[in-house]
Amino acid sequence: MIAAILPVRSLLSAIFMLMAGSGFLSTLISLQLEGQGTTSLLIGLVATAYFAGLTLGSLYVSRLIERVGHIRAFATFVSLFSASTLAYAVQQDTAFWASLRFVDGFCMAGVFVCLESWLNDRAEPETRGSVLAGYMIALYAGQAIGQFLLNLSHDKPSMPFMAASILLSLAVIPVAMTRIAGPSPEARPPLTMRRLYDVSPLGIVGAAITGLMLGAFYALGAVYVRRLGMSLSAAAFFMSIVIVGGIVLQWPIGRLSDRFDRRRVIVGTFAAAVVVSVGIALAGTPGNLLLVFGGLFGGLTFALYPLCVAHTNDRLSREERVGASGGLVLAYSVGAAVGPVAGATAMTAIGPSGLYVFIALCAVGALAFALWRQRIAVPVPNALQQPYQILPRTTPMAATLDPHAVEEAGSV
Repeated sequence: MIAAILPVRSLLSAIFMLMAGSGFLSTLISLQLEGQGTTSLLIGLVATAYFAGLTLGSLYVSRLIERVGHIRAFATFVSLFSASTLAYAVQQDTAFWASLRFVDGFCMAGVFVCLESWLNDRAEPETRGSVLAGYMIALYAGQAIGQFLLNLSHDKPSMPFMAASILLSLAVIPVAMTRIAGPSPEARPPLTMRRLYDVSPLGIVGAAITGLMLGAFYALGAVYVRRLGMSLSAAAFFMSIVIVGGIVLQWPIGRLSDRFDRRRVIVGTFAAAVVVSVGIALAGTPGNLLLVFGGLFGGLTFALYPLCVAHTNDRLSREERVGASGGLVLAYSVGAAVGPVAGATAMTAIGPSGLYVFIALCAVGALAFALWRQRIAVPVPNALQQPYQILPRTTPMAATLDPHAVEEAGSV
């Protein structure tokens, strides 16, 4: 694996610093708004702005990248992201912060498209799996470690924003100094949402509901534990535990889905997510049990999107699998944009536990849909199922790093 990722170490270093500097911003902004007495609904709306920017960016940034090239585009997106991060300290206004979050989301989409297309271009067929693994490690490790920058706000509320801006600015250096040539633009026509639903209703509905669940969590998960009485450092630790759990449990869940009817594994994962979400909602107090539930929550919910991708790929022709990622990412992103507002509404109506009541209800809805599909549709034979692949919920370009999808698409 080391030999495979050494040629792209500058790109992996950049994504690690980017996620360390930006991965905790949603938590930080939600906590600072909550500390100012902002309502849960307004906190949710600010979070929605980020996912709206991420969604639109995923659809349109490729045009800018094609015009100016990957290095210039990357530097532009990161510089704007760094500037917007510092701007949070200028004025603490909810509408202003929502506009900044929209800019952040748009820039992050540009960053992901640049790096993922670059990694795809540099990865050889026999090293794609290792490159994807290295990318996932850099992405989630940066996001988990970055949560601890929340502790900087003890002395000065603006300090975490400064630290984030520094890390984002430093992320430009390995890319600007790289000798790796930028990739050539490559057209990959996406599948329509209608085509995806006709082929795999569970895949696209599951992706959308997963977006609802995780969008609500990223926006309000830290607010929930703070309202339980957790300190700022404990809230940061809780968020990192969720992310680490998401990394650890994806592999065993994925292996199960390769051995059995994948729909049964999706059903089991949604059912377990219901139990864990209800457990968090009922926990009521900080403690080790809450941390255990948090790790399980991350492991289950982070696995759902790759499961939905794999299930959809099982039912698509080889040449359609990479194009299908666009519709699945869009479905997830739309769900993630709605999730914060819906979760905040539940918190307003029920109290802090309303967040996980909402997440549990989303999982119940997905579970019911999955059971219905399992009853009326014929399963894909195990021998014809495509191997499960851990994929990030970033942009459609991430699917090009899947060695199975690319190899098979190229063999047609």
